[in-house]
Amino acid sequence: MMRQYNQAKSEVGDALLLFRMGDFYELFNDDAEVASKHLGLAIAKRDKKNAIPMAGFPYHQLDTYLGKLIKAGFRVAVCEQVEDAQAAKGLVKREVTQVVTPGTITDQAILDPAESNYLAAIQINPKSKHANNASVAWVELSTGQFAAATLPEAKLADLLTRLNPKELLVREDQAENLEQLVFDTYITRRPKWAFAEKQTRQVLMKKFDVGTLDGLGFEDHESDVFQVAGSVIDYLNETQKCSLDHIQVLSPYQQNQFVEIDQASWRSLEISQTIRHHSRHGSLLGVIDRCVTPMGSRLLGIWIRTPLTSQQKIERRLDAVEETAQDTKLREGLRSDLKSIYDLQRLLAKVSTGRASPRDLSQIRDTLAILPTIKAKLTGRNSNWLVQMEADLDLCADLRTQLDQALSDDCPMHLRDGGIIREGYNKELDELRELAKGGKEWIAQYQQSIQEETGIPLKVGFNKVFGYYLEVTHTHRDKVPENFIRKQTLKNAERYITPELKEYEEKVLSADSSAKDLEFDLFNQIRELAGSHAARLLAIAEIVASIDVVTSLGQLAIEQTYCRPTLTPESTLEIVEGRHPVLDIVQPLGAFVPNDTALDEEAGFIHLITGPNMAGKSTYIRQVALITLMAQIGSFVPAKSATIGIVDQIFARVGASDELSRGQSTFMVEMTETARILNTASSRSLVILDEIGRGTSTYDGVSLAWAIVEYLHDHIGCRTLFATHYHELTELQQTFNGVRNWNVKIQEWEEKIVFLHKIVQGAADKSYGIQVAKLAGVPDWVNRRADQILKNLESQSRDDQEQVKSATSKKGSDLQLTLFEYADHPLLEKIRGLDTNHMTPIQALQVLGEMQTQVDPDKVPVNQA
Repeated sequence: MMRQYNQAKSEVGDALLLFRMGDFYELFNDDAEVASKHLGLAIAKRDKKNAIPMAGFPYHQLDTYLGKLIKAGFRVAVCEQVEDAQAAKGLVKREVTQVVTPGTITDQAILDPAESNYLAAIQINPKSKHANNASVAWVELSTGQFAAATLPEAKLADLLTRLNPKELLVREDQAENLEQLVFDTYITRRPKWAFAEKQTRQVLMKKFDVGTLDGLGFEDHESDVFQVAGSVIDYLNETQKCSLDHIQVLSPYQQNQFVEIDQASWRSLEISQTIRHHSRHGSLLGVIDRCVTPMGSRLLGIWIRTPLTSQQKIERRLDAVEETAQDTKLREGLRSDLKSIYDLQRLLAKVSTGRASPRDLSQIRDTLAILPTIKAKLTGRNSNWLVQMEADLDLCADLRTQLDQALSDDCPMHLRDGGIIREGYNKELDELRELAKGGKEWIAQYQQSIQEETGIPLKVGFNKVFGYYLEVTHTHRDKVPENFIRKQTLKNAERYITPELKEYEEKVLSADSSAKDLEFDLFNQIRELAGSHAARLLAIAEIVASIDVVTSLGQLAIEQTYCRPTLTPESTLEIVEGRHPVLDIVQPLGAFVPNDTALDEEAGFIHLITGPNMAGKSTYIRQVALITLMAQIGSFVPAKSATIGIVDQIFARVGASDELSRGQSTFMVEMTETARILNTASSRSLVILDEIGRGTSTYDGVSLAWAIVEYLHDHIGCRTLFATHYHELTELQQTFNGVRNWNVKIQEWEEKIVFLHKIVQGAADKSYGIQVAKLAGVPDWVNRRADQILKNLESQSRDDQEQVKSATSKKGSDLQLTLFEYADHPLLEKIRGLDTNHMTPIQALQVLGEMQTQVDPDKVPVNQA
């Protein structure tokens, strides 16, 4: 047996091996030590001489322990007994039937029903073919979704962030760089030949049974995707060792059809996970999900990850959402029906991989039984999409009839439990069952007749050694007839058999065993029948999921009084009484303060928002981005009205943290992300920026922020919300036509401040930092001392301003040269040669910031200059 184990272990490499031995799965040697540590299993020693460590658990607990090992980051191989132990001659035959990894889970007991579980493969394409390009393919094994894309290498991290794959396949020779793109993702290194062009193309052609890959819908310049897609299928063939019929198509992912959201923006906006807890709960996706099926929740996740840029497609979704929102009877009726729908996608995956249980098949049958009711409710609808879904919804009546005829009403969870096939489906099975049932009744009657005949209070029992036997206590041993044949002596009783009992036993056991064997064969036939309808069932699942998402968004719109957004190709953004979609739901009804937004040429397409911390600047700019995103997935939005000019990209530079693992400081991260925005944003993009430049010295920060606003205004011209504490930036409104000042309204009362959370026109007059510190619980001594220092600084600033004012009256328009005549600063010589007649004071500071690195800035502080 250990030789058999070692052979299986050599096949699975570094995977933990669960070795089936009767009613237990056992782990040996180092695997047993791992199981003991992570599963809390006791270690025993088999073969005392060689002291082989072993640990195990009952077979019916496989899902529980397998899930724990996968979550702990292990690959796990399952080695099953593939023949009947009673029929085996010698050692039972065993085979590795599956290698389970984080990206190849299909068991619903382990998977999160609302989340997709992606396995992805990436490759930097050969430079000779497509410079700086990369290819990505991803599959959801539990649903059959399979897609691939070619994209610039710089955008790999963005796509992977949205997909959040649980496992990533990388080439060994590219692993070192690519592994840095993801965190908390299981990395599997594959040999270079696993991505070889010829081999991977052959794998795909065999999988889809085609002679060429030209018909899959990819352009010539995207041909490198076949290498990563083929490597994915090759890996699944290697680990799953079963049919993959539920993976029906490889879909092209066309980036230009969707709004681009980079890695930093995705995290900053907390679209699918919160920053603090990395949890779906509290994210945008988590709070707006009203779906009643797992398939709907997963599809909503896909919609949020891929907001549309096509107005026609968005309007198509909005029409359907509007109809379900307005028609309460339709919406509630469909949602009631959908609650009876099982997870058809993941059920089908289990069918296709040969792992479906009797109950899984009965759930497919019960799901099909609901479809006629859903189709009837969709009949006569107005929106084109609902009409199309009704027309395309295949009732699959033939399969439903066959499943209904074959399967019992209440199918068991496990095949071994029997009672799977309905009475009347198979004549031979019915006869065997009747014989077995009749034999058992005879045995009960036989026990009673022997008792009456002998006067002995005996009982009939059964075990695997003797079969049926008669048990007589020692008290009545002298009454035993001569035809009783003694087989076993116990402490308090004797066990006997009779020729008559053995004759009927043979009939009963033979019939019972034959019935189970036949039932097993019939079940496999039914499972194969269901698998042959994979394409139809997947299409049904997609339609059901779409109906669920549409009615879910309709329900959300009614619950939260959302409005239908008006979409336009123009570069405009007008929101009346907009609300943050997350806070609007998690806060008490009516507690959130709504705000208006107007971004266009007339109202200004760059808004500078000033005000103290905690006043709501970040919340406001985030809500504008999230409302825009919701509109472009086809959802109603939290506002009284909204006109959304369709965006091609959403950028959010909000918050900052060190990237210690990459050796980057907070400021470096901030500047890297800002550079990404400035280099890739277009006039159709939406940019929200929060506190840019605060990670460095004040004048460096002001200079950078000023220049960034100028660049966004003059070179990009995109809609921008810029929250800042740099009040100097508010002067930009005087110079640039597209810039407008806004601030968060504050009410002062008895040396305290009250946040009104209302965005109003104009610039804030001060920052209220000390007041906010008091609210945060900073000790009184610190606050009082800070207040003294602030008054001294403000007094000094007024004196400086008077000097500047006096000097200005003497020098006329040469303001900047006057400023620098009052400062003994090494930058003075460098600035004198400049034409400063047309520079504002802030522009002069900007020049200082640019020249600062050329001299020693420590002689005199820059702020004195």
